[in-house]
Amino acid sequence: MKRVLKLLENDASLGAGQIALLLGVGEADVERDIAAARREGILLGSRSVINWEKAGGDYVTAMIEVRVTPQRGEGFDRVAERIYQFDEVESLYLMSGGYDLQAVVIGKSLKDVARFVAEKLSTLEQVTGTCTHFLLKKYKEGGVVYARPDDAQERVAYL
Repeated sequence: MKRVLKLLENDASLGAGQIALLLGVGEADVERDIAAARREGILLGSRSVINWEKAGGDYVTAMIEVRVTPQRGEGFDRVAERIYQFDEVESLYLMSGGYDLQAVVIGKSLKDVARFVAEKLSTLEQVTGTCTHFLLKKYKEGGVVYARPDDAQERVAYL
């Protein structure tokens, strides 16, 4: 199953037949592995990495560090659940360091993200502090490189 999952992790568009050919196994075996992985909560979804800048998507991404007071008996889980329920929150992680959680937030503008932080995130009782960082340019995401200089441009830059 791990070999099937690794292939899907690198290219979610692969079908069971293609995976079977790549691994030299039967298509039914691959389909069974995929179904089991979904059932067991191992395979949670399939996503494409899209360069929205090139596709004309106008939005802003922010990385927001969040300091919270954990709840007795529930730790960070309950407050994390409240935060990840917001539509603006793309991803949420428990972190080590000066802040407890890291939220990746998507908005239509800097003002939208600031409004989200001021009106929704900071107003939660358990939130004791935030630090917002706006993403300026994506170089690599999900293992996919966004833009590489072509060889000619790279050579000129080093001459």
